[in-house]
Amino acid sequence: MPAIDPEDLAPRKPAATLKLLDPMSIAELEGYIAELEAEILRVRAAIAAKQSQRGAAEAFFRR
Repeated sequence: MPAIDPEDLAPRKPAATLKLLDPMSIAELEGYIAELEAEILRVRAAIAAKQSQRGAAEAFFRR
């Protein structure tokens, strides 16, 4: 039986880096906000889908 590699247990997601806002123009900042808002909508949709799946699973196992 192979031993567990400690690297397999480490998080694989890289740390988020913040964008430098000072060099961005107003139009670029507004575009950046639009991108972030679109990402928020995508994440909310993923959360809703996972909640729906969890609810279906809970209902199935309550029988």
